[in-house]
Amino acid sequence: MNDLGFRVREESADLIRIRHDLHAHPELAFAESRTSRVVQAELTRLGIPFRAGLARGTGVVAHLPATVKGARGAVALRADMDALPIVENTGRAYASTCPGVMHACGHDGHTTILLGAARVLAAAKERPNPVTFLFQPAEEGGGGGNLMCQDGALAGEGRGGLGPPVARVFGLHGWPLLPLNHVATKAGPLLAATDEFEIAVRGVQAHGAYPHLGRDPIVAVAQIIGALQTIPSRVTAPFDPIVVTVGVVEGGTATNIIPERARIEGTVRTLSPAVRARAKEALFEIARGVATGLGCRAEVTWHDGYPATINDAGAAAEFFRVARGALGEDRVHEAPHATMGGEDFSYYGAFAKACFFFLGLRPEGAGEVPQLHQAEFDFNDEALGTGVEMMCRLALSTEE
Repeated sequence: MNDLGFRVREESADLIRIRHDLHAHPELAFAESRTSRVVQAELTRLGIPFRAGLARGTGVVAHLPATVKGARGAVALRADMDALPIVENTGRAYASTCPGVMHACGHDGHTTILLGAARVLAAAKERPNPVTFLFQPAEEGGGGGNLMCQDGALAGEGRGGLGPPVARVFGLHGWPLLPLNHVATKAGPLLAATDEFEIAVRGVQAHGAYPHLGRDPIVAVAQIIGALQTIPSRVTAPFDPIVVTVGVVEGGTATNIIPERARIEGTVRTLSPAVRARAKEALFEIARGVATGLGCRAEVTWHDGYPATINDAGAAAEFFRVARGALGEDRVHEAPHATMGGEDFSYYGAFAKACFFFLGLRPEGAGEVPQLHQAEFDFNDEALGTGVEMMCRLALSTEE
């Protein structure tokens, strides 16, 4: 533990090389074949046993045993590997070589950090805990974390994973809103559930000059859009965070035709299972009720997204203790509130005590910086060392 910072610094130049290589070769969800091969090659070089082919083919679970007898359950460290369908506009020398695909969410940084942690931990003379490494595909909408869990990556040897079952799991996300090399999290809900819906409204087509001869689905859709905002304002309690957003509106072909059909799509973000269930129920009631009242019929489809990411209180307390000891009080923050973005790290919390945290990327003195999912975003190389050190120290932590 005393020379951990030195070991991390020793690896920094080569980790930057790896990160730039991954950034230049981004791959979409479930297509991370090259990235998975890079991970496997590095694990092979380090002599770390691994199992590949998880989560529809590209997921990898690896394991380092404890060096002491009587060690408790394994500590898992997780990274996601997939990129996004965005045209890169960073101008970097290592910019994406794959047209229309880029690492706009920093998963190249996450994967590099976990490989760095594997390097340092493999060389450690003492490991009080067994350590499991989770390299997962398809965080960006594919639910790769869920598939890793279904394939037994946390369950231990003989059940899909390696070593003993995972007792605690930690993950991070590069965060451009947070100062460089600061970290933050909170116990309880940290990120939202990410459900989606589609509402197709059917009416009766008519000439635009004779609306009384038809039943207008566009008017119905307009009323439904407004009425859905009563879910956060009237259906759920004011102190329960919830977002209802309509992001797609489609209908009509000409100015003088009342169409037979119109549709909307949107997302509902919630932080608790109870609010999530009530919001779903209300959305169906409102859509169907408004449409019926206007002589139309609403067909509602609900798509369950990721559950809310809820940090275990004990794992979060461990994170804060470890982070403050490693980085100092001034670089460790308790997040003042949850964010309504989502993360499939949430699935791991059903199998082990989980804690997800943010790693600051914003340089000191910087004004506006590119944000996640923007074409100008690039993970900050100067944050890699802090990410590696935090992952290593969490893996080596022995206090409950």
